[in-house]
Amino acid sequence: MAKSKSDSSKSPFEKFYKKKPAAEIAPEQPVKRTAKSAVPAKKKAAAPTTSLDSKIQKRLSKIKGPEPVEQGDTPDTMRLNKFMAHAGIASRRKADELIADGKVKVNGIVVKEMGYRVKATDKITFDDKRITPEKKVYILINKPKDCITTTTDEKDRRTVLDLIRSAYDQIEGTKKPRLYPVGRLDRNTTGVLLITNDGELSQNLTHPSKEIKKIYHAVLDKALKPDDFDKIKHGVVLEDGIAEVTDLQYTNPKNRGEVGLEIHSGKNRIVRRIFESLGYEVIKLDRVYFGGLTKKDVPRGRWRFLSEEEVRRLKHFKIG
Repeated sequence: MAKSKSDSSKSPFEKFYKKKPAAEIAPEQPVKRTAKSAVPAKKKAAAPTTSLDSKIQKRLSKIKGPEPVEQGDTPDTMRLNKFMAHAGIASRRKADELIADGKVKVNGIVVKEMGYRVKATDKITFDDKRITPEKKVYILINKPKDCITTTTDEKDRRTVLDLIRSAYDQIEGTKKPRLYPVGRLDRNTTGVLLITNDGELSQNLTHPSKEIKKIYHAVLDKALKPDDFDKIKHGVVLEDGIAEVTDLQYTNPKNRGEVGLEIHSGKNRIVRRIFESLGYEVIKLDRVYFGGLTKKDVPRGRWRFLSEEEVRRLKHFKIG
């Protein structure tokens, strides 16, 4: 796996050796435009209009076609599922399910219609509790071990929300937002985790079709054999399909049991299952990169708010 200096400088695993910026998403590139020819193209002569054509056009002009279908939100209205996502209730897809189940009312009337639009003056309730759009909050946490990636735990174990209790004191407004983690990390998996109340962004970052880029640093119980290394590079067959790995590298020249891998899959426990299928146990697993975010300058178990620039990039730039 020896690489030239030019190759290593472009490797996504450089972050194992030196610090990288918190957001590494390249801005969109301007569209290249081809130069137009200086010689104007000759216009084709219009076909002569016959008396029959004129009669047809005259008849068609009298036929009134259907009104164009309105697309997207208007300045005065918003789709109900989007309103619920903005209020931090659920993602748009989950909100559609809640609407279909009859759990949402608009001005006291149950609404089950998909695509229903609401106005700012409407009273929207979920489970008979009024919901209002809340300020969006985005928190990056460097998750430690022995911490559950859920909002609550029946066994009263420590959750990631327990680590950000002090964040609520810094959030403006009397009504505190309902925050939840984006995606899931195993109890003993550490690293980058995003916590927010932005249901729409959460859906975009976790939906399988988005193929969000993630980079992990794994420490195995033994050295990874070259044959198994190649198997992982070409894709390991698991019970739910082929586990594709975008890149895989040894990260410690003195220990072949340390590897870094880049994946775009959102399958549950995908990294651990890849190595377990080949007879390896993952001793330590750390996510160092998620959708352009890193844990730079965030100690284990600590958190920080995302900057406006980071939020803008997550929302408007291609993530991966």
